[in-house]
Amino acid sequence: SKLTSLGHLEMTWRSRVHFHPLLVRVLHKSRLRYYGKPEKKLDMPYQAYFEVADSSGMMSMVLWNSLCPEWYNSMKVGTVLLLEQYAIKTSYPFKTQPTPGDSQMKRFATIEISLNVRDPPTKISIIPEEMVKPEWGLPEVKYRFITRSELDNLPNNHSCDVIGLVTFVGRAERARKKEHGEDFWLYRWAHAIDGTSDQPFILEIFATSQPDVFERIHPMTYLVCTQMRVVRDLTENPSSTIYLTTSNESQIFITGWHKGQPYTKDTKVKNFIQWTKTQSEADQMKKTVIGGYYPFPRPPNNFLKY
Repeated sequence: SKLTSLGHLEMTWRSRVHFHPLLVRVLHKSRLRYYGKPEKKLDMPYQAYFEVADSSGMMSMVLWNSLCPEWYNSMKVGTVLLLEQYAIKTSYPFKTQPTPGDSQMKRFATIEISLNVRDPPTKISIIPEEMVKPEWGLPEVKYRFITRSELDNLPNNHSCDVIGLVTFVGRAERARKKEHGEDFWLYRWAHAIDGTSDQPFILEIFATSQPDVFERIHPMTYLVCTQMRVVRDLTENPSSTIYLTTSNESQIFITGWHKGQPYTKDTKVKNFIQWTKTQSEADQMKKTVIGGYYPFPRPPNNFLKY
């Protein structure tokens, strides 16, 4: 069939009602958002953002309502999609923006692709990786992996990906989303080491839309966290309170989930795997801890400061 490109869509979308099919690769995926309200009678008030790209650049794609439970888990980072009968809308200005792995990639920020059950009913097809042809020119998924030794030099809010061997995982904790609200964020702390520093990565991992992975993080697993943000306390001692927190587009993976993920080709990931082969499992097991209360960042030493 006759295909169009994201770049061509941006130039011509106002003059068209029907669009040619699109062939794109998913580069980023947000957590699933529930926007139900008691007074609104919506069956499936869900929404999820994806960043998709072809050879012309990258654009946001929104999956709406009942398409979310049907498609969300199948659309992984790296998945190639053929989209037919979709709608084009002007972009929602307040959504979060992931940091692209390829800084040279053009971003089409004025419009977004909207996938709905009707008006028009979108047809989605997943193209298996072995059937993807090089001449389609689809970009590869790129990452921004860092080692623990590089972390100390990174600025606050810098976006990065990490891999490490889990040495500590805390219990799940809750924090209120709003001071007097009924909604909570669920999160847990974890430490992971990668052999490049005496210090571990300190990770604040919020429950993303991957409950199966979030609940199974345990010591001695290989943990990959993508689209993490650096948090450093710039007021007191800057080096002592540096940690990483998940963003809206973070994905987490543990041993058993790595097979076939695009990051397995990354050099830093391969270096980490080489390092783990030199480690004694029994020695590392002795240093691992699970559960308990983990106050972080630590409160000040004296009560007046606190």
